[in-house]
Amino acid sequence: MEINLKLDRKMRIIGTSELGHNTIFDTHPSAGGEDTAPTPMEILLQAMAACSFMDVVSIIRKKRKEVINLEVKAVAVRATEHPKVLTEVHLTFVLTSPDAEQSELDRAVELSQKTYCGASAMFQRSGCKVTWETVIKRP
Repeated sequence: MEINLKLDRKMRIIGTSELGHNTIFDTHPSAGGEDTAPTPMEILLQAMAACSFMDVVSIIRKKRKEVINLEVKAVAVRATEHPKVLTEVHLTFVLTSPDAEQSELDRAVELSQKTYCGASAMFQRSGCKVTWETVIKRP
């Protein structure tokens, strides 16, 4: 895996993947940025949630259940001292499905968080407490 970063302006950065996909980073004006894109820490949190999101959708679909929608909300707490790492993350998974059961969603999230999601494993191995809850909605 290889990426490249390039300064766009002020503190705005364009990250480019090997396949040419871009990610834009910025920061708050108090740190010299323009607040035009997520901060690197926000993108780390998004990436962890997206990693688990993809696992959960895949697991539910492998059970031959219909996924109409999945939403994941991540709420994080940061350390107050530098380095201001994430110390706690709480994920809420809301699955809209006509046929998936609560137990299936619970198991999919557990498998993602404890076995498959490399991004979440990095958070947890660094000492970040990761918790979650699940909700099933019917269409």
